[in-house]
Amino acid sequence: MTNTLTRLLQTRDWLLADGATGTNLFNMGLESGEPPELWNVDHPDRIAKLYSLAVDAGSDLFLTNSFGGNASRLKLHNAQGRVRELNRTAAEIGRDVADKAGRPVAVCGSMGPTGDIFAPMGTLTHELAVEMFHEQAEGLKEGGADVLWVETISAPEEFAAAAEAAKLAGMDWCGTMSFDTAGRTMMGVTSAQLAALVEKLPNPPLAFGANCGVGAADLMRTVMGFVSSGTERPIIAKGNAGIPKYHDGHIHYDGTPALMGDYACLARDAGATIIGGCCGTMPEHLKAMHEALSTRERGPRPSLEDVTEKLGGFSSDTDGTGDDAGPTRERRGRRRG
Repeated sequence: MTNTLTRLLQTRDWLLADGATGTNLFNMGLESGEPPELWNVDHPDRIAKLYSLAVDAGSDLFLTNSFGGNASRLKLHNAQGRVRELNRTAAEIGRDVADKAGRPVAVCGSMGPTGDIFAPMGTLTHELAVEMFHEQAEGLKEGGADVLWVETISAPEEFAAAAEAAKLAGMDWCGTMSFDTAGRTMMGVTSAQLAALVEKLPNPPLAFGANCGVGAADLMRTVMGFVSSGTERPIIAKGNAGIPKYHDGHIHYDGTPALMGDYACLARDAGATIIGGCCGTMPEHLKAMHEALSTRERGPRPSLEDVTEKLGGFSSDTDGTGDDAGPTRERRGRRRG
């Protein structure tokens, strides 16, 4: 039996994904440092509202509130024993919202990075990563998620571990990395390397791509890198709504709905199939993206000049593939804003 996302991909040439999780939940009262996954149980009405905001804006799929729902991340809040419960509940709320949508909407079980570093630099092993992702995947499966959605990954080892966990859970999956360091992930992966990695996996994803990063322009350059690799697999583009700016004690993303509408069409014309937003992307951005994708005719494949003209300049001179890309550094996986 095929899942909703697979059926949508078979019948549509573009799909609108959702927007930010953190930004929207902060607007509902989430405090800095508070794990949003606990809201699945403590404030299920707010999580249902989060999902409904995306559906009402025209999204064909949304991600569950389970980005940090693995044992390593939940251990920071003494909730490592609640992995199955919190992920199952995140998906159950999503299943209810999707089933009431009146049209096909896919519930995608979000799985973010563990936040740990792989050996020998760190303590994370392949077996442990697979175990953590598998535990999370089983909870999302129990709750009725259509597919798993692995996101904001930096290390290829973690991407591969999530793929193995999806296979153990018997679920299709999608995967994105965050290319936020001069065109590379924090662990040094380029767009071309991810495109090659995907095809080598024993259990490749339904679709792959990029999320978060720096801004929409940088993400577009990464998407164009995927396309130039010659991949025939559906590409995901989930860019931030502009660049974060600090105003009056809070982070504000400067991307307007009009800019995100332009970005959505550029992404589609460049070759992306699943198009959404990440940090800072609110319902008004999604509505503008849906309107643009629905009303503007498909255009020629954009050039880098087209991208900078409509979305602004790149944050770096390199796309991460040249000799001047510079050194990479390690980091703990961050939460999807």
